[in-house]
Amino acid sequence: MPRKARTHRLRLGRFSEPGRVYLITAVCADRQAWFSQFDQGRCVVHALRDLEGAASTLCFVVMPDHVHWLMQLEGGDLSSTVQKLKSLTTRRIGRLRRCTCRVWQSGFHDRALRREEDLPSVARYVVANPLRAGLVHNLVDYPLWDAIWLE
Repeated sequence: MPRKARTHRLRLGRFSEPGRVYLITAVCADRQAWFSQFDQGRCVVHALRDLEGAASTLCFVVMPDHVHWLMQLEGGDLSSTVQKLKSLTTRRIGRLRRCTCRVWQSGFHDRALRREEDLPSVARYVVANPLRAGLVHNLVDYPLWDAIWLE
């Protein structure tokens, strides 16, 4: 199936509901490890903070070649919110590297969480990705994650 048709099929049935919690996964173009460099990974973190009003970030982890983001949609729709995250990140990395670049693969994966799901448990699973991937032995050694449940 051609790439455009496949991406379009991913969007079929996608529904945006303000107030709903979503788990988003966005992948770098060609699985390039853009975020293995700390300063480029921080571009994602700053972009997430700039999305206040569109989405509330509950937790995230920036992996070398993708991002997992647990968020509550506030205004707008899911696709535009994720597109804004990607756009802000790409612009920041472009300024940092002083060039234009293609950071993200088109599309993203989303899963709407059921209201009865235990959000802190989902968040623990999300932020444990660097452990499962073998990037660190202790999560405190991985700098590109956060969760609202931390004090």
